[in-house]
Amino acid sequence: MKKERTAVRLEKIRRVLEQRQPDLTLVMANIHDPHNVSAIYRSCDAFGVPRVHLYYTDTPFPHLAAKTSASARKWVETEQHRNIEDLRAALKKRGMAVYATTFTPAARPLAEFDLTRPAAVILGNEHRGVDEELVALSDAQIYIPMYGMIQSFNVSVAAALVLYEASRQRLAAGRYDAPGYQPRELEELFATWADK
Repeated sequence: MKKERTAVRLEKIRRVLEQRQPDLTLVMANIHDPHNVSAIYRSCDAFGVPRVHLYYTDTPFPHLAAKTSASARKWVETEQHRNIEDLRAALKKRGMAVYATTFTPAARPLAEFDLTRPAAVILGNEHRGVDEELVALSDAQIYIPMYGMIQSFNVSVAAALVLYEASRQRLAAGRYDAPGYQPRELEELFATWADK
């Protein structure tokens, strides 16, 4: 029985790794509420995002309670940045287009963007949104259309909606059908995950 459970677990690990989208990421910028951060990690894992970027310049990096986030954080890598130069270098090194979520007149609806291409989406904090320095770093600005009286979604809900749209486009393009990792990297990750 234990052997069967192990085989099923390893099969799931391989399937999940083969569906990971290494050219899709989120940047959490000075998001204060650790519950929001934890919820974003869960959405990243659910939609196959293997790595997130935490950009914290005016507040400590969030302390995430093991109870609420450990399961997702176990499978989603974290890259921390204290300055914009490091963040820019990390995203550009991976050839990612950078999109900032804003409400400015320059922002266009999320669905207008081709999210099958390498992309990083910046999510701002709960009170002031995406800071100007990050808007300046971005290639374009996006918004999620809303039809009610409230102006914005909770940041963790916005993250899930962005990732849903990206996954919808990528699924239609067959991006979940073939591994995003090179074979050697895939095997290395498989060995690491199998030990977790």
